Amino acid sequence: MNETEFNQVADGVLNHLADVIDDVLGDRIDVELHAGILTMDLENGGQYVINKHGPNKEIWLSSPVSGAAHFKQIDGVWTSTRDSERELMGVLSKELGLNL
Repeated sequence: MNETEFNQVADGVLNHLADVIDDVLGDRIDVELHAGILTMDLENGGQYVINKHGPNKEIWLSSPVSGAAHFKQIDGVWTSTRDSERELMGVLSKELGLNL
């Protein structure tokens, strides 16, 4: 995947996440997507930050629940670079109580 393809795919993922999370949890989470960085502020003061990292072609997650993680697209799935059993959508679904 070249950089242009990565940016298109990663932007699509970030837009999808922002839309779904805002639609379902918008009354409990402040969701903002700006310049490739998705920020979600929780009522309890916790914050999620999800951004694309072009040089590594990864999506990075900072979670108040599970900490920091990097995800690389493998066979169409954003998979953790440290634990192939963890997927971005699965982590967020579990932590936010959503079906992404």
